[in-house]
Amino acid sequence: MPRRGRSAVACSPVTLASQTPLAALPSPTTAVWQLGPVPIRAYALCILVGIVVACWVTERRLRQRGVAPGAVLDIAVWAVPAGIIGARIYHVISSPEKYFGTGGEPLKVFAIWEGGLGIWGAVAGGALGAWYAARQLGIPFAVVADALAPGLPLAQAIGRLGNWFNNELYGGRTTLPWGLEIHRMDPETGQALRDDAGKPILEAGLYHPTFAYEALWNLGVAALVFLLDRRLKLGRGRAFALYVLGYTAGRFWIEMIRTDEANTILGVRLNVWTAAVVFLAALIYFVRVRGPREYLIPIRAVPTSAPESDVSQVDLTAREANAQPAAPEGYQVVGEEQFRHWQETGEAPPGPESGSSGDDRPADQPVDATRPVDHRDS
Repeated sequence: MPRRGRSAVACSPVTLASQTPLAALPSPTTAVWQLGPVPIRAYALCILVGIVVACWVTERRLRQRGVAPGAVLDIAVWAVPAGIIGARIYHVISSPEKYFGTGGEPLKVFAIWEGGLGIWGAVAGGALGAWYAARQLGIPFAVVADALAPGLPLAQAIGRLGNWFNNELYGGRTTLPWGLEIHRMDPETGQALRDDAGKPILEAGLYHPTFAYEALWNLGVAALVFLLDRRLKLGRGRAFALYVLGYTAGRFWIEMIRTDEANTILGVRLNVWTAAVVFLAALIYFVRVRGPREYLIPIRAVPTSAPESDVSQVDLTAREANAQPAAPEGYQVVGEEQFRHWQETGEAPPGPESGSSGDDRPADQPVDATRPVDHRDS
């Protein structure tokens, strides 16, 4: 009974519903669609779309630097498989207990459609494949890397959507408006598990969408690389180093709020250490390496002159409108001014004296001294 002179104030009871956020990001309940007997996996589709976007960006940037059309396809044939293999190897090495530990399934090593691709292995493996392809085409590897620099984070951003479909790679609990709902998924069917009423089962609470944080960060990295490269005209692999700097800086803090299982060193997730080490390596490269952007002039095969004759030696079939030029035998590396002059006049600058090698140029020497490059036989 309330004391005399004081009025009682009714308080509304605190319920669990009153603490529930008013907004949340939904997650898909389906990560796999069946096209007859063929499973169509969202994770794989996102990776494929990302690869197509990265190839398109790289092709455009390679052409702007003088590389013949279609070279990116020759590079992708080696870089993409090598990147996927490298990504899977890194994942398996960094999380071996899932496959070789107690209760592990070794054959799951090959089930890449279920997720588990490490970006560090993807970059290393893809770089190895791209280096080999560039060597065969006679294109300096640094030119390929710089051309790829803004396209790779775009591909990563698109690929992260696959984690959304799989309901994976999320962070800790949150009450923020963009908190993410997480379904309990069946990895075998790619469908959300359902209760007796047929409703998808949700994990309790909402979670940080760390894959979305990384996707947005990667879009920012792509924009940063594109803008600074256009303004500063980065060369010698420095545009790619800038991408690595931007990506690892974001991966460092995003990795620290993830809650999925991961191996640790001194209580810190392995990928945090990896991001820090790779960041420092890229920073050293970006600061120490200097030189202007390199441009390429294709080296075409010169036909042997025919002996003098009253009979015309002109091959009329070469004049067909749809005739395509032959692939270049190699490329001559020049500066921007010489490249623009070649574009306007078709006159290539004279190469160095016979016997000299363009690979002997010191790291700080400008590219103005023209040099032919053909790594295929080196």
